[in-house]
Amino acid sequence: MKSGAKILIEGLQREGVETIFGYPGGVVLPIYDELYNAPIRHILVRHEQAAAHAADGFARASGRVGVCLATSGPGACNLVTGIATAYMDSVPIVALTGQVPTNLLGNDAFQEADISGITLPITKHSYLVKDTRDLSRVIREAFFVARTGRPGPVLIDLPKDISTNQVEDVPLKDPVFLRGYQPTLKGHTRQIEKALSLLATAERPVIYAGGGIIASNASGELVELAERFMIPVTTTLMGIGCIPCDHPLNLGMLGMHGTEYANFAITECDLLLAIGVRFDDRVTGKVSTFAPHAKIIHIDVDPAEIGKNKPIDVPIVGDARAVLQAMLQKIEKGGGRENWLEKIRMWKKKHPLKYEEDGKLRPQFIIQELSNLLKGEGIIVSEVGQNQMWTAQYYCFRRPRSWLTSGGLGTMGYGFPASMGAHFARPDEVVFDIAGDGSFQMNIQELGTVSHYKIPVKVAILNNMFLGMVRQWQELFYDRRYSFTELPPVDFVKIAAAYGVDGMRVDSPDGVREALKTAIETEGPFVLDFRIEREENVFPMVPAGAAINEMIGGHPR
Repeated sequence: MKSGAKILIEGLQREGVETIFGYPGGVVLPIYDELYNAPIRHILVRHEQAAAHAADGFARASGRVGVCLATSGPGACNLVTGIATAYMDSVPIVALTGQVPTNLLGNDAFQEADISGITLPITKHSYLVKDTRDLSRVIREAFFVARTGRPGPVLIDLPKDISTNQVEDVPLKDPVFLRGYQPTLKGHTRQIEKALSLLATAERPVIYAGGGIIASNASGELVELAERFMIPVTTTLMGIGCIPCDHPLNLGMLGMHGTEYANFAITECDLLLAIGVRFDDRVTGKVSTFAPHAKIIHIDVDPAEIGKNKPIDVPIVGDARAVLQAMLQKIEKGGGRENWLEKIRMWKKKHPLKYEEDGKLRPQFIIQELSNLLKGEGIIVSEVGQNQMWTAQYYCFRRPRSWLTSGGLGTMGYGFPASMGAHFARPDEVVFDIAGDGSFQMNIQELGTVSHYKIPVKVAILNNMFLGMVRQWQELFYDRRYSFTELPPVDFVKIAAAYGVDGMRVDSPDGVREALKTAIETEGPFVLDFRIEREENVFPMVPAGAAINEMIGGHPR
């Protein structure tokens, strides 16, 4: 006979779980008591939201399922933002929540919240366990659902009596089979042949690659396909790293803050091969003008995404890697697009990313210096806003799973706890969180966590004493009426010191490189407070509702 808590811990071990991010509370005390001597590392965060983001960062950096744990009621509710973040970006996490005993469900008992109901729209699936004998099966199924098909978060809600009940446990040995959940992984042969026929005859093709490439570990196949057919590749924010930044076929990011040449290429292409993307509004701008002359092939493991935002000519439902491998088996080499590639080379030369180099401390310069120091290696995590876009534009990413950011939900406060998770996923890598002063304060209490566990996460705060991206919109579209976007100055170095974390303030470009080197060479965590130009903007920029080739702040075309 075993308690439900012991069954849970043994089930997690069978799934290969080595690290859990969590915060204890009354109804999860049986689980925490079982964790006391378990061979699973538990990281005590300082807020449950950070536990969910840390599990998310672990999953993105490793490709494995991240795990977080919280108590019932407010503890479980504090996971919601992190669960929604993972759901929007298709990140596999399993969230474990405590719940009041089954005989009190629905009675408004102390710290009761219907967390499975609350999270229903933002999980792939959720379980409310009402019989301890179901626990082994539920754990197996939860991990299976989280990591297969289109990855995503799964929630397991555990009433206290489920953790304390003693039952006979017979772990499942057969593979998981869920009759109502059978994701299609292999693409349809005839659809793949149609796609190859279009690729062979297109004169101005473009590959539009997204987070699905990263999730399915298809970066190698993507680059091979691009090179065989000589097709330029543009990536979404979530797809950055799937093709090396300095590859001659890489157009960089497209969309609202994408490169001018990527947006021009999309606008003029005659064939668009979209892989693992969802035609998000920040990418497409005005949908009717997005790739207006192109036939569109869309490869995605989630059939609900195909045709959702843009009509598709050749839909292919399947795992990105499996479909690309099938395509590569059927072709040898393409080419004959020198005029198209020459035009793109001309655009790149004429319309590069640019910023003022006038001796003032510019955030783009800081990102470039960090990229040069790390040679495009390491794991770079960002918060949300201007810091996120500058990093996406100016850091030279060369590998998949080296760029972690909240794309779909745009969650401020994501980066710092996610960087903690990234460290535990890949402890030999340098991990940097690029933050804004507004975003960093959303989860600043996690300085306690990195200090406690000596997690060597480095934080570079691009400090303009504004909610920068909102201020930029107010400058450009609201006549500089900075309504509640200015933040009072904060001494982040002193705050870090109060938690036992080293830090440094930098006010000029001359000190940037040495400060970054000091942070990298410091064994533990380190906080850098860069006092950047306060009204620096992210350009180019596509205004809301405009076509993506109608950018402001770029070069005259």
